[in-house]
Order: sequence, then C-alpha cells, then structure tokens
Amino acid sequence: MTTFMLSDTTAGKISAQFTHLRHQMGAPAIGMVLTLVVVCEERHQYDATRAATDAAREHPSRIIVVINREPEEAIRLDAELRIGESTPGEVVVLRLYGELTQHADSVVSPLLLPDTPVVVWWPGAAPDVPSKDAIGALAQRRITDAKGFDDGGVKSLVVRAKGYSPGDTDLAWARITPWRSLLAAAFDQRVGKVRRGVVEGAAGHPSAPLLAAWLTERLGAPVKVTESPGPGLTAVRLQLGDGELSVARTDARLATLSRPGQPDRNVALARRHTSELMAEELRRLDSDEIYETAVKRFARTYKA
Repeated sequence: MTTFMLSDTTAGKISAQFTHLRHQMGAPAIGMVLTLVVVCEERHQYDATRAATDAAREHPSRIIVVINREPEEAIRLDAELRIGESTPGEVVVLRLYGELTQHADSVVSPLLLPDTPVVVWWPGAAPDVPSKDAIGALAQRRITDAKGFDDGGVKSLVVRAKGYSPGDTDLAWARITPWRSLLAAAFDQRVGKVRRGVVEGAAGHPSAPLLAAWLTERLGAPVKVTESPGPGLTAVRLQLGDGELSVARTDARLATLSRPGQPDRNVALARRHTSELMAEELRRLDSDEIYETAVKRFARTYKA
C-alpha cells in the first residue's frame, strides 16, 4: 500500500495526486462501484476507516474520511491518501481546520467518483436530519449508528424517525437482520397466533426497541422490551396459544430456538463486526421501507 501525505492542500491537488498514484501503480479507478464518505471525530477515525476498508473488499469504493478539527485555527486542509493492494479502491483521510469545517461539502464534492452512487456514514454523532446536512445531501444512502451516540442511542432513534427521508438507515437495524431472518424462518412452519411477546436486551441497546417494533408491526400483537445482562440482544419470547416460541442467546455466538411440540435446536446467531454491518448496508442503495415503518412505530410509542 502506498501512503501519501499532503499538508495545507486543496481538493484539486488531492484529485490530481490520486490520478498520479493510480498511473504510477497501474491501478485504474475502474471497478470502484461507489463513494463512501465517513464523517467522524478523530477518536473514531481509526475504527471507522478500518471498518469502511473491510466493507470495501466486497464493494470496491473511494473512501473519503472527513474529520473536522479546530474551528478556531487558520483555514487549512490536510490529507492522507492510501492506495494499493491492501486497500480496496482508494482512501483519503481529510482533516479540516478553521472556517473550512463549516464547508466540508465543498471539499468532498470534487472528490466524489463520477457517475457512481454516494453513501454517507456517521459512525458517531449525526445530524438530526441527515438528508438536509450539507454532506448528507450529496448521498443516495445515509447511514447513522444509534449505538455510537453518547446517550446510548435509544433516544436518537426518535430523532431518526422525525427526520427520516428515503435513503436513511441505521446500523441498529442491520444488527437485527439475523434475528429477523431466524424469526421469519421459524414461522415457515405453522404455529399458533401470537398473543404477545418480549424482546430482552442490554439496557439502552437501540436494536431491542427496533426489533420489538418490527415484531409488533408484523405479528399484530404487542411486543415489549425488557432489560437483560446482555451483551446486546439476548432473547425474543413470543407467547402462542399452545406455548412459547423463543430464541435465546447467552454467549453472543449461538442461540437456542424453541417451539411448542418440537425439540430445541441450536442455531448460529453471532454478533457481527461493524464492517459486516456496513457491507450489508452497501448491498442496497434504495430506500428501506421496512426500517422506516419500524423506527416510526417505535417513535410513536416511545416514553422517556
């Protein structure tokens, strides 16, 4: 991998340097399918860049990491460019200083790959209405992460619902994809009508109320959330007319599926890394109406 540093630079110089490095290494830009913009604080930069790079192994991308530094300093743009075998596509880490922090979109826009989709990801704090953010407005897909908020994220889901626009999603939703798939498969065989249910999860885990809202919507029965020691989600229990259908996970790797009249079955249900969640989200660039329905239902019933 080749790393190149540019201090006190411009977007034009960064783009020219990318072109030079590609020609020098014989690595043309063809094959990159999207631009992934990561907007984060310095403390999240390493983990976010690593997750984005790992996800790009499935979705070759130009990854633009935007870090707003000291707004009181003189205007300056520093950049770190990475290109090579260990980096699928291209990575540029931008550090903005001074008034430039208020105009990050003017730096990002010239670096977007032409004629390809744009995805923006906020691994930590995110704007209340991502689609109206200057950088968010550049994207077809906008990814937030309620778990990355300092308050634990449950309250932020209410904000996500109020500011929702087509193309928005949250990694709290991607975290429950295996749970939703397993529960949907459990209903492939005939079971009785669900009367009520409960989702058990660690205190403040934002995926728990999303899963409960989705189940309530799909089953037409009330599903509430209760706390458990964790980690993350630990169980879903649905009361049927003839017993209980449950998925219980105690070790963050395996779960036990129980259904009335059938032997218990162990199933794989491991917690996933952020890179896997991002790879899942990058597979679709259209709106996720099911997520929209779930997050809005939760917001309507949320009580602080």
